[in-house]
Amino acid sequence: MKCFYHPDQAMHAPPTFLLRGQPVASPEGPVRAELLTQGLAKAGLVLTAPVESDSPKLRKRLEQIHTPRYLTFLETIYARWQALPNAAEFVAPNIHPCGGGHHYPRHPIGQAGWHLHDMACPLSATSFQGALASAVTAEAAAEAVLDGEAVAYALCRPPGHHAGPERAGGFCLLNNSALAATVLRERFAKVAIIDVDLHHGNGTQDIFYARNDVWTGSLHADPSDFYPFFWGGADEEGSDEGVGCNVNLPLPVGSDGEVYLDALAILIDHLQRYEPDAVVVALGLDAHKDDPLAGLHVETEAFIEVGKRLKALSLPMVIVQEGGYPTEHLSANLAAFMQGFTA
Repeated sequence: MKCFYHPDQAMHAPPTFLLRGQPVASPEGPVRAELLTQGLAKAGLVLTAPVESDSPKLRKRLEQIHTPRYLTFLETIYARWQALPNAAEFVAPNIHPCGGGHHYPRHPIGQAGWHLHDMACPLSATSFQGALASAVTAEAAAEAVLDGEAVAYALCRPPGHHAGPERAGGFCLLNNSALAATVLRERFAKVAIIDVDLHHGNGTQDIFYARNDVWTGSLHADPSDFYPFFWGGADEEGSDEGVGCNVNLPLPVGSDGEVYLDALAILIDHLQRYEPDAVVVALGLDAHKDDPLAGLHVETEAFIEVGKRLKALSLPMVIVQEGGYPTEHLSANLAAFMQGFTA
């Protein structure tokens, strides 16, 4: 299995985010990549830095999943923010268009509120470069599959599945899983994205909700009680041409590995009925019982079975790293998944 990681991902390293109204240390930082790299080494896998992407090609691909004004915002907001009087070191919103805004603002404060859905995505001077490096990593893994690899893994941080067409949230700036699916669609007629992260992949759902060429499925802690709160219900099944191409399986907060794996079996059944030509796995390891975001109660051993079941799909596959935050178990969780997948 080819595994990719672009070192410039370390350029996005926000020290804190706002949790329950309090600034706390951000679990989404470069240490995640270090721990995940250790997990790959335990599984006998090594990382390769992707060849620098053709920027115009990457931009064109990103514009298929994100709006041009959102990409321009990410690229330019820091300099415009710093030009404001008494601006904080990091870009962070203090107003949001709750209920839906009718007017796109010109002012940086208004644009920050429009595009930054929550307080988990503070932007530094180099955050955009870090997010682009994460996207380049996903792009490289998908291109490896286009070039004939059966499966490729992308170690991506920041993660991406909460990033929608023009919204950042939940540590996510660019949607790496959606980008991988977009690259695969250049050859494969039907692509499925299966998201096994603790959290619902609301950004991924939003991007493909009205399409039938990319199926999206997610198992996750019930959003009635857990982030992202406003998306991820079982009644969200797609719209227009995409009706029936979106499947959500919300699980009670605190569910154990047995419940998680039972839901995975159901989700895989839905995926197989779609009959995709290729698959993107949005791999979250934050369902583990000791993850700092604490929503499910899955043991490390369960990830072995997750790997086995996804490998059994026997389809061209890109595995994109989503969540999974620093604990003494994070490396072992990725090693367990890879053990199951490569067995």
